[in-house]
Amino acid sequence: MSVRWQIVFLLLGLCIGSSLSAGGRNIGHKLRVAGEPGRLTGYSQVRTPFTDEWPDNKTMQWYTTKKGARITKASHFDYEYVLGHKIVFLCIAKGKPRPQIIWYKDGRELYAHRYLHISQYWRGKNRIKSKMEIDPATQGDAGIYECHANNKYSIDMRSFRTDYSIFVSSSALSSGYK
Repeated sequence: MSVRWQIVFLLLGLCIGSSLSAGGRNIGHKLRVAGEPGRLTGYSQVRTPFTDEWPDNKTMQWYTTKKGARITKASHFDYEYVLGHKIVFLCIAKGKPRPQIIWYKDGRELYAHRYLHISQYWRGKNRIKSKMEIDPATQGDAGIYECHANNKYSIDMRSFRTDYSIFVSSSALSSGYK
């Protein structure tokens, strides 16, 4: 490859990179913090052993304790949002010690930023409420969201599937736009 083509590709790459980082929102924008991608979870669902055959009594006590993190209330599984509007998800969990809640989208951990806000409230000694808001919602926000509540005894999770719709007002329909 000639030096001329190498310079052309280098300049093209710089132009594209600067246009993505300055100004507009790209599809993967919600998964980045300081330019780094979020952590990828190695699992999509956490389960305790499926049988009552425990190797020993200590293992049985560990998995069946009432102190483990449990999600007691969460948003609906299937959520259809309107482009440009707000998306809100709730997750309430309890456990002893109080669990922490972590949000994921398509297997990657989410962090708060300009368009995504995560609020957490302590409710008593052993409960926590977490609310995630995306405003305004774009096409890139469609996907599978997960709320993970965990403490030293267990992990509980809920999944939420989102897809978008395009809102068309009745006045636009009556004026001939379809």
